[in-house]
Amino acid sequence: MLNQNMKLAEDLYSPDIRQSPTRAGYGEGLLEIGRKNPNVVVLCGDLTDSTMTRGFQKEFPHRFYQMGVAEQNMTAAACGLALVGKIPYVATYAAFVPGRSFDQIRISAGYNRAGVKLSGAHSGISVGPDGATHQMMEDLALMRTLPGLTVLAPCDHQETRKATVAAGEIDGPVYIRFGREKVPSITTADTTFKIGKANVFKDGGDVAIIACGSMVYEALMAAKELEEEKVFPMVIDMHTIKPIDVETIVYAAQKCRAIVTAEEHQVNGGLGSAVAEVQVRHCPVPQEFVGMPDSYGESGKPVELMEKYGMSRKAIKEKVYKVLEAKSLRVSRVQLERVF
Repeated sequence: MLNQNMKLAEDLYSPDIRQSPTRAGYGEGLLEIGRKNPNVVVLCGDLTDSTMTRGFQKEFPHRFYQMGVAEQNMTAAACGLALVGKIPYVATYAAFVPGRSFDQIRISAGYNRAGVKLSGAHSGISVGPDGATHQMMEDLALMRTLPGLTVLAPCDHQETRKATVAAGEIDGPVYIRFGREKVPSITTADTTFKIGKANVFKDGGDVAIIACGSMVYEALMAAKELEEEKVFPMVIDMHTIKPIDVETIVYAAQKCRAIVTAEEHQVNGGLGSAVAEVQVRHCPVPQEFVGMPDSYGESGKPVELMEKYGMSRKAIKEKVYKVLEAKSLRVSRVQLERVF
């Protein structure tokens, strides 16, 4: 059953659900936070249209800096601005931030606790024809290891807008990950968003599907199909990768006794690993992982690539049945131990 308190889109299950790129939400969020706070500035790596920062540039030309194709320099400059009281947003592709500029992020932003807001656009394999060099699949793994850095992976247009605004309202460095392609608009302006607090979009007791980014919609669609097969999943939108919502993960583990994670990211080091680190400490249960299977991508159509590399509702369903088998075996073993 969908969580009515979440106020999700009314056309969620419609084949004609409204779609919008998450980067559009980023552009709207920049304007919103920029109008609220005159200290907000934007630095862009010659990708104004791709990152949807053109609107901010037009409205606040004296608070916008076009840094060219020099992402390491741009990141360092943004950290300097942060250290003198500005709230700088860095806008480029995730392949470049954090990909190319990890050293500057680690030292200038992380070590100095500089309040720079790093934005990784065109992340994941759904960049499609841009190919493996631009399909950043390792950014969550890189960024969540840095002490004190907040990591966000919103699921749609509205959630990206809210994440962008929220990032500017907290202290310290933040990384926001979003894609290029249009994705279904799952949430609405009224859907709750709070950094560090996951949203339970759908309740269920058989298995918990914990997803982030574009995979949240796939999780919801997989859950709908599974219900028709008499399997009732919980679906959780884990938009904050760090600080991870320990309480919600433990709740899901205790209630469902089985977890599947789903992300458009390498299967190692991202959301799945973060969830596993929590549940193994607090409530160990069987877990399966949906994500990029330790591989680089290739050029192709986004939908075809997602299907080929196992990041789809079909893949989620397969992992659900696999983890339910492990859950059943575990229950049987526990019952035998009690007998003997």
